[in-house]
Amino acid sequence: MLYTPMSHELLIQSILKRVVLSDKEQQLVSGCLKTKKLKKKNLLYQEGEVQHHLVFVNSGCLRSYSIDKNGAEHILQFAPSGWWIADMKSLLNAVPSSLNIDAIEDSEIVLLKQLDIDNLYHTVPALERYFRILSERSLATFQQRLIDSLSLTAAERYGNFCERYPSLIQGLPQKYVASYIGITPEFLSKMLSQPMKKR
Repeated sequence: MLYTPMSHELLIQSILKRVVLSDKEQQLVSGCLKTKKLKKKNLLYQEGEVQHHLVFVNSGCLRSYSIDKNGAEHILQFAPSGWWIADMKSLLNAVPSSLNIDAIEDSEIVLLKQLDIDNLYHTVPALERYFRILSERSLATFQQRLIDSLSLTAAERYGNFCERYPSLIQGLPQKYVASYIGITPEFLSKMLSQPMKKR
């Protein structure tokens, strides 16, 4: 039986749900992975830094966000356990990031260098298919989120958030949820205090 470090097991299982890897290929992937612990509120990447890693969340939760000129945060993504997160523009083009990434609770993450990903595409061809599947799904999700932000009410966007992040909705501060769906915390609090209409 193939030995997989416990810190890499969730990531390897995520890959195996979508593509087939031989034991040797799993070892090659695992050999490129680095595990790191991140305390709550600690930054992994700050706006202006070049990101070199794709980040997989083993446990805990991360978020990516920008800060506008008035100091308001705009959350682009939450990444709970089993999710990937990165500033893809910075990662792929080696340019300064426009996003911050931090931990919203104590987290354990797995780092995979972009250079190693490029090399693994040659030695583990199925990995390219895995990331293509993730990229397609991510693109579809962000496209739908853009449409929703243009056409749905705040209550409907909140409902979509609850469906997308069911494991987070009880534990997240309301200000984070409000930032993600594009409203103020005060408006969210007022909205939640009223009976929700069925869609």
